Amino acid sequence: MIVLQSIIEALQSLTANKLRSALTILGIVIGVAAVIAMLAVGNGAQAAITGSISGIGTNLLFVFTGNLEGNIRNAKPLTLGDVDAIKDAFQAPHVANAAPAIQADREVSFGGERTRPTLIGITPEYLEVRNFKLSEGEPINETHILERASVALIGTEVADKLFGTREGITGQVIRIEGQPFRILGVLESKGGGAFGSQDNVVMVPFSTAQERLIRRSRERVDIIFVQAVDANSVPLAAEEVAQILRQRHRTEVGADDFTIFTQQDFISTARQITSVLTIFLGGIAAISLLVGGIGIMNIMLVSVTERTREIGLRKALGARKRDILIQFLTESSLLSLIGGLIGIALGWLIAFVVGQIAAANNTELTPVVGIDAILLATLFSTAVGLFFGIYPASRAANLEPVEALRYE
Repeated sequence: MIVLQSIIEALQSLTANKLRSALTILGIVIGVAAVIAMLAVGNGAQAAITGSISGIGTNLLFVFTGNLEGNIRNAKPLTLGDVDAIKDAFQAPHVANAAPAIQADREVSFGGERTRPTLIGITPEYLEVRNFKLSEGEPINETHILERASVALIGTEVADKLFGTREGITGQVIRIEGQPFRILGVLESKGGGAFGSQDNVVMVPFSTAQERLIRRSRERVDIIFVQAVDANSVPLAAEEVAQILRQRHRTEVGADDFTIFTQQDFISTARQITSVLTIFLGGIAAISLLVGGIGIMNIMLVSVTERTREIGLRKALGARKRDILIQFLTESSLLSLIGGLIGIALGWLIAFVVGQIAAANNTELTPVVGIDAILLATLFSTAVGLFFGIYPASRAANLEPVEALRYE
């Protein structure tokens, strides 16, 4: 009953100065809304990035030439022979498939339109390993490899730039570095990835790229994509690939001239980066809450000064120190709680608008307002109200009744 009475008195006091109370609440509203929106956008970005990396393929390992330290001299490049060894079921029983690739940026043109996408020389296994699908046309096959055919698969971004459409362009002839190539098919859109946009690509037969466009030595490859038989086999597959390459390259353990990454490595790194950014942005937004808390303290100190005679009269009529303390703490807590609730609604609205803007710009970002963010913002805003209300409440409670009654 005492608590209910305190809340009623606090509401009466706050509504007596509506504009002042509203401006004080505004500081908390902005702070909570900023925290909610920043955390939502951060969570959405994390989900988009990890989802994009997962969409690269299933249970993938990425094998590069060289190691992270870069202290290996005369590192041997990855070769087609390495790929064949990795695909050997006896040497690597936990490997389902492997696909080599060579890549570089090359100019592609059609009519008067030009663009410079990533050109990738692939084998028939590449599409399956990388989980690429065609929206129209047919894939590159072994015949194209053997014949060094002038055919190409193009991504949706390249199709948009050159043709302004993604449909009905199979059979058209584009030029890659001035050489004519017939479009064999159009890839389904996959969005961004760990290696840039997966839609801004042109794929040609490995042998064609090797001899006419990118010109690598006959056996050399830039990267090998290895697919494990299942998610649980990824560590075993990585170890098998490492053993094969150490044996073929004659390197010692700890002196590898290659690097193996898994999808989980990329996902973990992406999560760490986005988590740091989310915390950083949330911390900046939380400063607004502190500013709002200072505003609450300021308004409560003014309220104590204005109501000095009222406080003296209450204490003269028998109000205890605790009663005065609870009264002013209730007022400051209500200010922050009301601001927090409005801030949650505003933060959700901001996150929703950001999501709509991202969707309108074909960006895969869906802000996620989690219950943890709501609870954090609510508890933090209430704590701010209590913390910054303690001093004004204590000051009011410690006023001497006689001095308070004499105050003008």
